[in-house]
Amino acid sequence: MRAADVLLHPVRLRIAQAFLGDRSLTTGDLHRELPDVPTATLYRQVAVLAEGGVLEVAGESRVRGAMQRTYRLRTGAASVGPDEARTLTAEEHRQGFLTFVAGLLADYDRYLDREDIDHERDLVGYRVNAMHLTDEEMHALLDDLRAVLAPRLELEPGGGRTRRLFATILMPGDPAS
Repeated sequence: MRAADVLLHPVRLRIAQAFLGDRSLTTGDLHRELPDVPTATLYRQVAVLAEGGVLEVAGESRVRGAMQRTYRLRTGAASVGPDEARTLTAEEHRQGFLTFVAGLLADYDRYLDREDIDHERDLVGYRVNAMHLTDEEMHALLDDLRAVLAPRLELEPGGGRTRRLFATILMPGDPAS
C-alpha cells in the first residue's frame, strides 16, 4: 500500500501527528488526545497505520488480562516522498492537502477548547508571507530552515519543554505577480 493511501486519511493523519516529537502512546493515550474519534475507529485506524508500516510496536504489557501495545511513529515511513508525490493525481493532492488542513483545524480547535488560552503566552500564531525568490534562493532558504530546525527537532521531552506543532505550507503565488 502506498504511503499516501495510508496517511492521507483524516483520522489516520491525526493519529500519526499525535506521535510527532518521538512519542510512544497506547491506544488509550490516543483516545485521550483524540476524544472525538470513536474507540472502535481509533483501533481500526491504528491497525491500518501499523500494517502500513507507519507505526511500530514499541512495547507490550498485560493490563487487566489484556495485552496493551505501546506504539511509536516510524518517522521515515510517516510521509509521502517526492517519488510517490509525483505519481499522485491532482485530485489525490487536493484530498491530501484537505486532510492536512483539516488536521491543523482540529489541532487549533483543541487548543481553543482549553480553559485558559493566551495566544501571546502560548506563542500561538499564524501568518502568510510573500517572498520573491528564484528556485536557487528558495533551496537556500529551505537549507537554512533545516539547519535551524534539525537540532530542535531532536530535543527530548522534559526540562520544561512544551510540545509544539510547527507546520509549513510552501506554494507559488499567483504567476501574474
